[in-house]
Amino acid sequence: MKSKLLPLVLTVVVIVLDQITKVLVCRFIPVNTIGTQFLGDFLRIIHVRNPGVAFSFGALWSDAVRRLAFSIIPIIVLGIVLSVYFRNNDFTKLQRWAICGVVGGGFGNIIDRVFRPDGVVDFIDVKFYGLFGLERWPTFNVADSAVVVCGILLVISFIVSIIKEKKNQNDEE
Repeated sequence: MKSKLLPLVLTVVVIVLDQITKVLVCRFIPVNTIGTQFLGDFLRIIHVRNPGVAFSFGALWSDAVRRLAFSIIPIIVLGIVLSVYFRNNDFTKLQRWAICGVVGGGFGNIIDRVFRPDGVVDFIDVKFYGLFGLERWPTFNVADSAVVVCGILLVISFIVSIIKEKKNQNDEE
């Protein structure tokens, strides 16, 4: 059980860091302004609100539909993920930590969707130099970063596990 509970520390750390950074941004940077920038304008700390999800998808939907689609359904999904997490004994240590990072990021943004009527606070703004037609990457936050980084780690770990399993099957034949 300890191997399942310890990675939940990452969930809590992600939620706390996410919420602290958002409170600081809200307190010190007016909405829709640049607070500071680094390396010229490569990295900017700004204050924007996103009523939608990734890439502002759904931002123009009605409040009721957004609340259902972006708060209630994700809470149900995260509940299912945690249920599978605790019932499954086959996840590797890396997979457990990655899942907990994704869950922390998910809850970090859900907190905003429930308690910040203007939308999720995003503040990390990175220059993208026109790649994929984007001059700047869509603004994001700590929770988004945790979901992406831990999600990528999780997918890679599953691919590696599958490759190892196939190799072991081939070696047995």
